[in-house]
Amino acid sequence: MAVRPILRLGNPDLLKVSAPVADPTAPEIRALVQDMRDTLDDVQGIGLAAPQISQPLRVVLYCLPQHRIPSGAKAQPIPWTAMINPVIEPMGDDKRVMWERCLSLPGLYAKVPRFNEIVIRYSTLEGKQIEQHWQGYVAMLLQHECDHLDGVLYPMRMENPMDMAFASEMTGKGGVFSYDPNEFDG
Repeated sequence: MAVRPILRLGNPDLLKVSAPVADPTAPEIRALVQDMRDTLDDVQGIGLAAPQISQPLRVVLYCLPQHRIPSGAKAQPIPWTAMINPVIEPMGDDKRVMWERCLSLPGLYAKVPRFNEIVIRYSTLEGKQIEQHWQGYVAMLLQHECDHLDGVLYPMRMENPMDMAFASEMTGKGGVFSYDPNEFDG
């Protein structure tokens, strides 16, 4: 398929609400997901929403590879998962602040509050309806990706604009490169 350019902050298309997918089993949706996978493989990413590659459709692709899980975490790897028309429901009001990054804001990290527990419902490429419960890091990741479907980028969720930094400036204990294993376990 194809590696597609990833839109960056400032592109007005990132701020648009995406349209629902009428038929999750359509060949063009499968082709879109393959392009998303090719794009993620090219940049070594783990999550992408279709609007980030100029496709204003409610499609998210993500995975959690073993090498991204910190030592000591109880989290298990998650294979590539395509979510068509995902809907998130927070489970309670409990939020956690975690470091996030985004392929549309390359090189930047920020502390963003997210619901700690969610239920997500979506269709698969085969048209099967799925409901999953997630907490911690995966809940944050899915909220981040689904925000793109509604034209929301993580700076719009930040509580403190000073909680943003370039990765090149983040060093030492507590930096974004040393996640707490408990963040992955909820």
